[in-house]
Amino acid sequence: MLRSIERAVAGVALAAAATLAGAAGVDTSPDELVKQVTLEVVSIIKSDKDIQSGDRKKIVGLIEAKVLPHFDFTSMSATAVGLGWRKATPDQKLRLTEEFKTLLVRTYASALAAYSQQRFDFRPLHARPSDTDVTVQVRIIQPGTQPVSIDYGMEKTASGWKAYDVVVGGVSLVANYRTEFSNIVRAEGIDGLIRNLQAKNESLSQSEEPGKK
Repeated sequence: MLRSIERAVAGVALAAAATLAGAAGVDTSPDELVKQVTLEVVSIIKSDKDIQSGDRKKIVGLIEAKVLPHFDFTSMSATAVGLGWRKATPDQKLRLTEEFKTLLVRTYASALAAYSQQRFDFRPLHARPSDTDVTVQVRIIQPGTQPVSIDYGMEKTASGWKAYDVVVGGVSLVANYRTEFSNIVRAEGIDGLIRNLQAKNESLSQSEEPGKK
């Protein structure tokens, strides 16, 4: 049901997995954070033979350790679910956020496993020092194809800059999920969406078992 979204993201999601990783101080500008950590994570990929060979468990571990602290999954989940979020109970919201986070991690892991020496063009940040909501632009340069744009909607919080959306080639990841999620909520309700996400994550988890890359 969510396969079309995964195909759209899988080829370029490495940037999302890489650019928002690592420990970042509150005073670090969002564009510098993106640049510094992208290069750091790419260096890890290049030096880790297990990751290069597609070790899904290690890839997921890398993302969980480096990426998750810099995404606002509650905000992303609320936007993706849309009007249904308002009707969800606190427990349902928590479960939706956890399942959505797991889905994104495993989607990014698929792209990370397919990394093939792409280059990154970090665009200048057009923002005032006082801005707390900015767009950080990155271009992925791949031989033989047009550059792919990755734009990050980022908000400054008390614990640093957090990403609340990723726009791939002009298409919002959160908006795409919102269409899918809205259809499921209309047909099956909030609990139905949770079940769909659980089933999807279980399927992806099984594909990460040894011998299944």
